[in-house]
Amino acid sequence: MKRILPLLLLWLSQPLFAEPVPQLPVEAFASIPDVSSVQLSPDGKKIASIVRVEQPKLKGTVVSILDLETGTKDVAIHTDNQKFVMLSLTWANDTTLLIKAEFPANRDGTPTTETRLVKYDLTTRKTSSVLAPSVIERLSWIPQHQGQIIDLMPDDSEHILLSLDGMGQKAGEDSVLKINLSQGKSSYIQNAKRNIIGWITDRQHKVRISIYNDDTEYRIYEQPEQKSESRLLWSFKAFSEDSIWPLGFDADPNILYVRAYHKGYEAIFKVNLTDPKLTKELVYANEDTDVEGDLIYSQLKKKVIGISEGDGEEYTFWDPEYAGLQNGLKAVLPNAHNYITQFSANERRYIVYSTSSTQPGTYYFGDRDEKVLFPIAERYSQLSTEQLADTQYLSYEARDKLKIDAYLTVPKGFKAKHLPTIIFPHGGPISYDSNDFDYWAQFFANRGYAVFRMNFRGSAGYGYEFMKAGLKSWGLEMQNDVEDGTRYLINQGISDPQRICIVGASYGGYAALMGAAMTPDLYRCAVSVAGVTDVANLVRSSRRFTNYEVVKEQIGDDFNVLYERSPISKADKITIPVLLLHGDKDRVVKVQHSREMFDELKSRKKNVEYIELENGGHYLSNNDHRLTTFKALDKFLADNLKTQL
Repeated sequence: MKRILPLLLLWLSQPLFAEPVPQLPVEAFASIPDVSSVQLSPDGKKIASIVRVEQPKLKGTVVSILDLETGTKDVAIHTDNQKFVMLSLTWANDTTLLIKAEFPANRDGTPTTETRLVKYDLTTRKTSSVLAPSVIERLSWIPQHQGQIIDLMPDDSEHILLSLDGMGQKAGEDSVLKINLSQGKSSYIQNAKRNIIGWITDRQHKVRISIYNDDTEYRIYEQPEQKSESRLLWSFKAFSEDSIWPLGFDADPNILYVRAYHKGYEAIFKVNLTDPKLTKELVYANEDTDVEGDLIYSQLKKKVIGISEGDGEEYTFWDPEYAGLQNGLKAVLPNAHNYITQFSANERRYIVYSTSSTQPGTYYFGDRDEKVLFPIAERYSQLSTEQLADTQYLSYEARDKLKIDAYLTVPKGFKAKHLPTIIFPHGGPISYDSNDFDYWAQFFANRGYAVFRMNFRGSAGYGYEFMKAGLKSWGLEMQNDVEDGTRYLINQGISDPQRICIVGASYGGYAALMGAAMTPDLYRCAVSVAGVTDVANLVRSSRRFTNYEVVKEQIGDDFNVLYERSPISKADKITIPVLLLHGDKDRVVKVQHSREMFDELKSRKKNVEYIELENGGHYLSNNDHRLTTFKALDKFLADNLKTQL
C-alpha cells in the first residue's frame, strides 16, 4: 500500500474540568452527516461513502470513492435529497458498487416509498439500474421495492441474488432473480409462492428458507433442494413469545441459525435441520437484554463467528481470534463503542466506526498486517468531544413499579439542578434510545437545556414482557411512563418545573402532543416533528398495505377508542404553545396529521405555529429541511423556556 490519506485527525485528550461552552451554530448539529455508509471494497483498496456537499452548484449528497493507494477520488452519483435519497452502499465486487435509494411516489392514489438499486461501474464510470428494462417488461407490475439483496454470492463476483415481487398473485410475494451485473441478464431461480414474503439462501446459494405471512400468522418453511417441496418448520403469531426467526446458515447447509426467546429475552440458537425434533441449541444470549443484529459469517473460516448487535452494528464475536481484535480496539479507543462495520475479503483490512455520547462518530481504516489504525472521516466534523455534554444512564419506577431505563444529558459545565428541561421520547415506538451520540440531545444541551430520553414500555431490546406491555398502549401506560419520567426529574430537583418542554418526532411527536393535552400543567410548551395526531387514521391508512393486520395487532382496531387516544380529539385541552413541523412528502406519517392538528388548534384560538417542509420526507434527509427544523426549534424553545447560557 503506497499511502493512506486520513481526511481528519482526532484530538482525543479530555479537559481537566468542565466549563460552559458557547452556543455553536445550528449547522454544527442540524446538518445531515458529513459522511455515512462507509464501505470497504473486497480487495481492501477502495472506500466508498455517502458524503454531504455544500458547494454553490452542488448541494446534497454524493457517492465518493477513495482509492487508498493513489489518493484519487471518484464521484459516482449526486442527489439533492429531494427527488431521491441514497440509503446505503454495498460492494458487489472490486469494480461494481451497488447504491440503494428511495423516493416518494403514489400508487393508485396511495402515497408510497419506493426503493431502487443502481450499480456504478468503476471501470466505465457509468451508473445504471441493476434491473434491465427487459426484466421489468416481464413483470406483471412494477415492484415498489427493488433493492432487496438476499445473497451477494462472494465466490461469484459477477452475480447477485435479488428478491423481487411482480410475478406472484399479489404485491409482497417475492421471486428470486439471479442478476448478471456485467451483462444485465437475469434468470428466475425461485418462483413466487402464495403469501411468501421472504427467502433465505444457504452458503451454497440455494434458496432454502421461505417466510410465510397471512394476516398475523407467520410460518417458516424449508425446502431441502431449490424448487423442491417445502416442509413446515415453525408457525407463530405476530408478537408471540414462541416466534422463531431464521437468520442464516453456517457452512453446513443443515445448520440454521435462528433468533428466539430464551428466558424472556431474544437470543441466538442454531438448529440442525436433519433433527426431527428441531432442537434449538443456544449459541449466544444476554442476561437482561435482547440480542439483535445479523450474523457475521467468515468466508475464510467458513463459519459463523459472531453477531452484529444494535443500530450501530457493534460486533460481538464468539470466535477467539476476532474477539481479540475487538478487545484490542477497546484498548486503543477507550470510552467508546467501536463498531467493526466491515472486513475486506481476506479479513486483514477493516472499517471501524467509533462513537459515544460525546464522540460524534469517527470512521477508521484498519490494517491487521501493517498493525495500523487510521482515522479517515468524521460524521460531524464541526463538533468535537470538548464541546459536547455528558450523558448518564439512570432509571426510575413508573406508577405501576415497572423499571424504566433513561438517559439524562446535562449542559456542559452545569450541575443537574433546577435546569430548564427537554423531555424527548423516541420514535418508533418499537425502537430505543442508547448512550451513543444523539445530535438532537447535544443540540438541546448546547442551548442550555437538560435532555431526558426514556425507553418507555414497548421499547425494543428489553425482552418479551416489556415489548408486550407496549402493545395497544398508545396514550395509556406508554404515555404514563413519559409523564412519570418528567415527574421523577422534578422530584429529584433536576428540572425546573416551570421550564419543561416536551419534544418528539414521529411517535415521539404523538407523545409530545398527548403530554400537552393530558397534562398541560406539567409542560411549558410542546413540539411535534412529523408526529401522529390521529391514531385511528394512522391504522386505517395501512389498509392497502400487506402489514395491515399486524398494525392492528400492535396499535389496535377499535377506531372510536383510537380516536379518543389521539391528540386531535383533545385539542381543546391544550393550553400551552405548540410547534408543528412536517414534510409534505412524508410517507411514514402523512402530512395531513399535522395539517389537521394545526387547523383544529387554530380554530380554537390556541397558540400554535406550523411549518411545512416542501418536498420533505419523514427523516429530515434534506439538509435545508433539517436546518429549518432546528432553527425553528431554537427560537421556539428560547421564546418559551427563556433560557440562555
